[in-house]
Amino acid sequence: MHIDLPEKRYYKIGEVAKAFKVNTSHIRFWEKEFDIIQPKKNAKGNRLFTANDIKNFKLIYNLVKERGFTLEGAKQKLKKNPDGIYKNHEIISRLEAVKAELLKIKNAL
Repeated sequence: MHIDLPEKRYYKIGEVAKAFKVNTSHIRFWEKEFDIIQPKKNAKGNRLFTANDIKNFKLIYNLVKERGFTLEGAKQKLKKNPDGIYKNHEIISRLEAVKAELLKIKNAL
């Protein structure tokens, strides 16, 4: 899944939910379930997600929504071999970005 978010230091929960096409409650639920997601909170208590949090959301989204893992299965997979999963997911993300760019070029022709 290719997420189209602008380069920023922090993202609000609404921006993240819109990018992943899920509800904000879904984002809050994953935050509670997975330890790798740790957003900062401002004085009002609003969640502010970093680029690293977005990368972790992409990984969790891939495992749960695209590959069909249960939440427990995804947690176990992340604990067993986190480095291998991150590298594979990063490669897949780059290839999807290249594919999206090539499709833009194709449609422009």
